Amino acid sequence: MEIPDMASKLPCRPEMFDFEGISMTHFFTENWEKVRNFQSRPDDILIATYPKAGTTWVSYILDLLYFGNKDPECQTSKPIYMRIPFLESCFQEFSTASVIKTNSLDVKTHLAIKLILILILILILILILILIWTGLDTDWIRVALVTSHCFNFSNFSSDVFGPWYDHVSGWWEKKQTYSNLLYLFYEDLVEDTGREVERLCSFLGLSISIEEREKITKGVQFDTMKQNKMINHVTIPFMDFKISPFMRKGKVGDWKGHFTVAQNEQFDEVYKQKMKNTTLKFRTEI
Repeated sequence: MEIPDMASKLPCRPEMFDFEGISMTHFFTENWEKVRNFQSRPDDILIATYPKAGTTWVSYILDLLYFGNKDPECQTSKPIYMRIPFLESCFQEFSTASVIKTNSLDVKTHLAIKLILILILILILILILILIWTGLDTDWIRVALVTSHCFNFSNFSSDVFGPWYDHVSGWWEKKQTYSNLLYLFYEDLVEDTGREVERLCSFLGLSISIEEREKITKGVQFDTMKQNKMINHVTIPFMDFKISPFMRKGKVGDWKGHFTVAQNEQFDEVYKQKMKNTTLKFRTEI
């Protein structure tokens, strides 16, 4: 398999700028015309998540549900990022053009709901999934805590794809009026993966045998995925696994090992203010 040459395209820290009211980098906007022209089909599935919130996990589950038996060779020869295209990515290897399937197409995105509405994709795509990890355990927050001594929770809006608060609550509000949107919580997947796989099957109208669901549930456990080279992103050359693996621990409540008491109190204060107008509720431990 040929490894995509993307390392030379990446600066140390890409410049962020305002794009339709959302903080973005050129890696996710220079391909915008192609994103606008993306032709979805009635049974396509959009996996919408905030970065580092379990995107790869639900992508792998869906890929196994739809294509695990139909194309088993693909599971061991093609990385997940080439099987589940990244809608707004500027890299050809991640884009929708790199994946051709005769049946439904699973597409992932980190775009906020307002940008999806601008694209009018939500009016076309029949099935939309949203997987959310509580803000305390989202990996990018831990990275920020490690790399910045002056990190402030009220500055989430400076992160690419916009504020976490707006992203998760925006999709949640859309769910209240859009029946074909399933909202999944990372904590629920960790607590009972089999139950959530069954929920997915029900939502998608899939008739999967109990034996097959159990096989998929076993195959998508975190430690198993972390050792799977087709899932753990080790084939992406610009990711330095000496700093941190793409798949870290997958634990709920790991924030307790990173947050000081003062940081937790600060987070709670900002969280309550930012999320006061939504009915969306998270668990921070199970």
